[in-house]
Amino acid sequence: MRRILTSIAAPLVAGAFALGLAACSTAPSASAGSAAGLDVSDDAIILDVRTPAEYAEGHLAGAQLLDFTGGEVAAAIPQLDPEAEYLVYCRSGNRSGQAIALMEAAGFGNLTNLGSLEQAAAATGIDVVR
Repeated sequence: MRRILTSIAAPLVAGAFALGLAACSTAPSASAGSAAGLDVSDDAIILDVRTPAEYAEGHLAGAQLLDFTGGEVAAAIPQLDPEAEYLVYCRSGNRSGQAIALMEAAGFGNLTNLGSLEQAAAATGIDVVR
């Protein structure tokens, strides 16, 4: 009996671990396109969903700060244009992914998770303001 449980548990634990790693990945992902070699339109809205302190340390030129942790993303959704293109980044891609999930649930469709500040700068070619 113990051998059967071990043979079943090991693959389950390995699978859960792999899913956990994938969920915490910092690679940019998009719900509507890929961030790799991204061509940023003039109308695209860039959202930095980090804290004000993180934003002050450096942010993409032209990025709008909406502190996800402080509830600013959720509060701003009713005032945002659901038809606009949004490029979202944070420190690792986690908060930006959560912000995109909130926006998708509210009917937004043109959303790209740029991942971290460094990944966002590399993908868009936009300078970091320090």
